[in-house]
Amino acid sequence: MANLKEIKSRITSIGSTMQITSAMKMVSAAKLKRAQDAITQMRPYANKLTELLVNLSSSLDSSDQGGFSEKREIKKVLIVTITSNRGLCGGFNANVIKKASSLSQNKFKDCKVHFLSIGKKSTDFFRKNDFNLISSHDDVFTNLNYESISEIAINIMDYFNSGEFDKVILVYNQFKNAATQIVMNENYLPVENTEGSESSIGDYIFEPGKEEIVSELIPKSLKTQLFKAVLDSHASEHGARMTAMHKATDNAGDLKKELTLTYNKARQAAITAEILEIVGGAEALNG
Repeated sequence: MANLKEIKSRITSIGSTMQITSAMKMVSAAKLKRAQDAITQMRPYANKLTELLVNLSSSLDSSDQGGFSEKREIKKVLIVTITSNRGLCGGFNANVIKKASSLSQNKFKDCKVHFLSIGKKSTDFFRKNDFNLISSHDDVFTNLNYESISEIAINIMDYFNSGEFDKVILVYNQFKNAATQIVMNENYLPVENTEGSESSIGDYIFEPGKEEIVSELIPKSLKTQLFKAVLDSHASEHGARMTAMHKATDNAGDLKKELTLTYNKARQAAITAEILEIVGGAEALNG
């Protein structure tokens, strides 16, 4: 009977876990809808801004585009990682951390690499493993908005312009759908023009001038690029958590069925054993 009690206790425990994971799945699904709408609305603007910047800058020399396009010998690299503040979302955070670590140990192994963390999970990892973490921004997801991300982008631009870093890389999860997130590592600084692309500016008059417009567009484009990456990561987080909780609920349901079957078999065996004992005792009395 002790065995039966243990199995019944496990069934009850798994039932409670199923309720929690199912509730978390529904919460993530609700949050995913808002996050997905945000990134869907942001992408056309960000893409058009980038297209406009490429069209304008393609007809200018790098010297006319300010310090953001300056190509230097890569000695010092800043890797910006975007993760979440909470777990229970499958490999969402681990994939970003793994990609960032791989870049520092392979592609930039001969460089001095530092990290800037957006999200508590990557912050905790870098601090625990003694990585060169220059700053962390774990509170941006409390009230995610363009202004807070702009401040981070300005700090990164200042790092680059001051010569503290020669290259800046963004590592984050790009949202494709609720079940699929793509780990991205894209160049952030210096700004790279598309080689061989023909300008499609047309016969326009620019006021005050192309150089001035580009000098205004590049910082705005960099802020928008970082904001888009954070929105992508935010939507990916909820999609990953919803998928993970869905799988956890299904697995808990399967386990509960197996344990219920085991419990019924054990209970039936115990009842059969008791009946056999009673019958055996009755026959002994009759004999």
